Amino acid sequence: MPGGKRKVGRTFKVAERSTVPTGRKGKHNRIVTQILSDLEGLGSEQCLRIPLSELSDSKVNIRSALNRASRKAHLSVSTAADEEFLYVWNS
Repeated sequence: MPGGKRKVGRTFKVAERSTVPTGRKGKHNRIVTQILSDLEGLGSEQCLRIPLSELSDSKVNIRSALNRASRKAHLSVSTAADEEFLYVWNS
């Protein structure tokens, strides 16, 4: 072998790069997409009131996912929460 390197068998399977999915669609993608969609056209004095019981994960994790998605979309979104609801609005 050139350069004195010996060929070692592969441990993992090989795939074509064109078949590899790009972008991230995490487990919160559906709820975050719905929230961002519902925020479109919302009045400046309005907010979304989302029951915490309907969230697929904790409000902390949903807020984090929403924060990542809104920053990526260059949107300014604010949140608040109480014992029953997550509130989301355009800021």
